[in-house]
Amino acid sequence: MKNTIFVLEENSPKYKQIYEQFKSFIERGDIPPNDLLPSIRQLADSLQVSRNTTLMAYEQLVAEGYIRGEGRKGYFVNELEPILSQDALAFPKKEQTKSEIPLLIDFRPGVVDQTNFPLKIWRRIANRALTLQESFQYGEPFGERCLREQIATYLLQSRGVNTDPNAIIIGSSTQQMLIYLGQILKDDFNSIIVEDPGYGGARESFQFHRFTLETLPVYETGADFSKLEQMTSKIIYVTPSHHCPIGVSMSIQQRQMLIHWANKKQGFIIEDDYDSEFRYTQQPFPALASIDSTRVIYLGNFSKSFLPGIRLSYMVLPQLLLNRYKQQFLHFESTTSLLSQLTMAKFIEEGEWNRHIKRMRLVYKRKMQCLVSELKKHFNKNVSIIGEQSGLYLLVKIHLNYSEEWLIERASVYGVKVYPTSIYFIKNYSDEPIIKLGFSNLTCEEIQLGVKLLKKAWL
Repeated sequence: MKNTIFVLEENSPKYKQIYEQFKSFIERGDIPPNDLLPSIRQLADSLQVSRNTTLMAYEQLVAEGYIRGEGRKGYFVNELEPILSQDALAFPKKEQTKSEIPLLIDFRPGVVDQTNFPLKIWRRIANRALTLQESFQYGEPFGERCLREQIATYLLQSRGVNTDPNAIIIGSSTQQMLIYLGQILKDDFNSIIVEDPGYGGARESFQFHRFTLETLPVYETGADFSKLEQMTSKIIYVTPSHHCPIGVSMSIQQRQMLIHWANKKQGFIIEDDYDSEFRYTQQPFPALASIDSTRVIYLGNFSKSFLPGIRLSYMVLPQLLLNRYKQQFLHFESTTSLLSQLTMAKFIEEGEWNRHIKRMRLVYKRKMQCLVSELKKHFNKNVSIIGEQSGLYLLVKIHLNYSEEWLIERASVYGVKVYPTSIYFIKNYSDEPIIKLGFSNLTCEEIQLGVKLLKKAWL
């Protein structure tokens, strides 16, 4: 079946009409099992539509089991009865999911919008950096001076953090920096307070040094500081601007209380400001380090806001720790790419960083609004949406009598990958399953299709 032509109406999405027409053909037996369908290009040309339109129709048919894709061979019709068996769909085996259902929509957090990445500009600056003499050396152990100066200027302008470039340490990732930091903290401290739920990568870094962990409960309304004074730890790790994973922000009163606690305890606050750039309802909150830098260790990175693969993070150390840190790691080579540092320094200096952040804030805001709108439209009161004010993901609390594992497995049957939140919890577990949906690398059309498929899977 190489060509097919039928009339498309103007009052309905064209991909949906194509999907319904082929679904009808297959159910009536007009297209027999194992028959080859027109290619995406052929069908698009026949119907005078875009290839994306025909691709979305085919992907929907694949998700529901009507057809299958066989690599470069094309799309073939499946045997109808076994695929439509409700018993087979109710509780599918993992082996069936992997072999029969291709991944259509991946709501993966922690990725960036590839289509809006400033590739040409970055490549131009990187090529120029390669001509510098410094690019052919090992570089400074704590990061290149040019990048530390640019970060210091940026932090003052965007986060209110007034710091000297010498107090900034460049590293490859938040986890790597926490492991190095733990090496000097463990001489004076043996326990740390962490958020529950909270970033598991930080917990792993602290447990690497065998710190005892105390937990600070965090809810949708914010962190519970009522028992902070009763805890024995003098160090606390927090994500105050955009809590990981709940997304709530710490109020100015809570920030001041935490600063007071650290000074009273003669301890430290580790502030992980991992994606503060992307706040959609108002300006980003000032950092804890902008209120009092003497007891705050500030962490930032370029992974969430720019490119995960760049492996470029930074830490601002208070004077109380700076000299000891530099003495400890003076003879260690830098853990991040020298070329990336030189390129990023010039990228910021030329104003491209600020332009990129402003542009992406608008792009991600539209995607967040699209996802929230689709979830409300299709799920109504069956879900609660958490964290829609900022970040590159949101959480969906499911008010249905299903487990997190079932919801994830069921979504995969329809070609949609969603992510758990149980991995973030220690003791403060939610009474209902919460699913994490990233949207940064999806188009609005893909978000719409993904939510429609989730509705089919869960309702």
